[in-house]
Amino acid sequence: MLFRTTAVAAALFAGALSMATVATAQDKVITHAQGETTVSGVPAKVLVQDWASLDNLAALGVTVAGVPSSNAPGYLKDVIPADALALGSLFEPDFEGIAASESDVYFISGRSASVYPTAKDILPTIDLSVNNSAIVDGLKNNLTTLGTIFDKQDKAAELIANVDAKVAEAKAAAEGKGKALVLVTNAGKLGVYGPDSRVSWVYNELGMESALPEVKDGDHGGDAVTFEFLLEMNPDWVFVVDRDAGTGENAGAAQALLDNELFNQTTAAKEGQIVYLDSQAAYITMNGYQAVTLLLDQVIAGLNK
Repeated sequence: MLFRTTAVAAALFAGALSMATVATAQDKVITHAQGETTVSGVPAKVLVQDWASLDNLAALGVTVAGVPSSNAPGYLKDVIPADALALGSLFEPDFEGIAASESDVYFISGRSASVYPTAKDILPTIDLSVNNSAIVDGLKNNLTTLGTIFDKQDKAAELIANVDAKVAEAKAAAEGKGKALVLVTNAGKLGVYGPDSRVSWVYNELGMESALPEVKDGDHGGDAVTFEFLLEMNPDWVFVVDRDAGTGENAGAAQALLDNELFNQTTAAKEGQIVYLDSQAAYITMNGYQAVTLLLDQVIAGLNK
């Protein structure tokens, strides 16, 4: 009898140990921009505080339960659930709503990164912020991280391979095409984006030489310049980010602003070598999978025309 009792107890202990091992194996420690966060199992209820995270999750086939309340890019509207929770602006989350949602994971990035100290005490929070000077690498790292969290490693690898292929195609198209400038138009003003900007990949990944050797990148308006200066720099190619259109304020403002006598004397204007980038992809979701591939397609089409 004692033997049977001991055997049963041993079996129960072994079973409990096995279950504990399985539970532990399901926990994933995710390293991110502000530390480490433990995620249990595959998250079912997911919140995002920035549109690039939604972009990447949609590409992986993951549905979210909560999104920012403003600045939704048009190309993502079809993947925003009709019943998605509104989580506040890109900068100021609705913490009460976030806490009440009882979600499994909360993704922040860039504009919302500063809320991490508060958010991490409410939900498992992961900061997917990307360094602007290495946007493509940051995108690929985030796809890898999200693939691990949601057990979609194969899909993440497929998306990364597609990004690499498009970068290679764009780089080949850019070879020998001369000097370029990435212009940003903002409330009637002109600026230049450089190698540390949100579209830095034009220089850093594609290898296009900047017509302006030194650029002081600004968050919104880039490095301020005049039309006289642009004519002096005389770029062969110009890629345009219309910030007004990106924030939903004044679509078409960039074209109107650049219809200028001095700018029209530049090589880029005379040769029709101006590419207007998708403003929301370039300004709002610049490190999302669909944003980056959309922008690369536009650059490839422009350079190959």
